Amino acid sequence: MRFWDSSAVVPLIVRQPRSVQADHWLADDPDVVTWTLTLVEIVSALRRLVRERKLTEVTARQAEAVASDLSGHFHMISDIDRVKALACRALRLYPLRANDALQLAAALAWADGHPEGLMFHTLDERLAHAAALEGFAIQDTRRK
Repeated sequence: MRFWDSSAVVPLIVRQPRSVQADHWLADDPDVVTWTLTLVEIVSALRRLVRERKLTEVTARQAEAVASDLSGHFHMISDIDRVKALACRALRLYPLRANDALQLAAALAWADGHPEGLMFHTLDERLAHAAALEGFAIQDTRRK
C-alpha cells in the first residue's frame, strides 16, 4: 500500500510525459491510498489542462469519469480534523501550498506517526522533499 498525491494520479488518467512512471508505480503496488479531496485536485488539474488547451472538453469529461471510477477503488484518508492539524504543522515547517500540506498531512495520518519506509508518490519536488524529511520513502521525482 502506497500514498499517492494527486500529481501522481493525474498521469494515470491522461497521457502525459510522466504517465509511464506512474504506470510502473501502480504496477508495483496497486493498493492506492489518497486524501479524500484528491478527486477535487484531479478535476482542478484537468480543468487547468483544458484552459491551457492541452485537453479538449470531451477528453477532460472522459478523464473526470475515469478519475471518479478509479477513486472508488482507492483507500481514502478522511479524518478531516486530524489532517487539518497535521497540515497546519506542515505549513509551519515546510514551504508548501495548502493543498500540498493537506496531501502530506493525509499521508502522515495514514502512517499513524510512523512514515519510515512507507512510499509516498508525488511528482511535485517540493512536496517530495517535505515528505522525505518526514521519513517517507520517495522515488525520484525529476523528469525522465
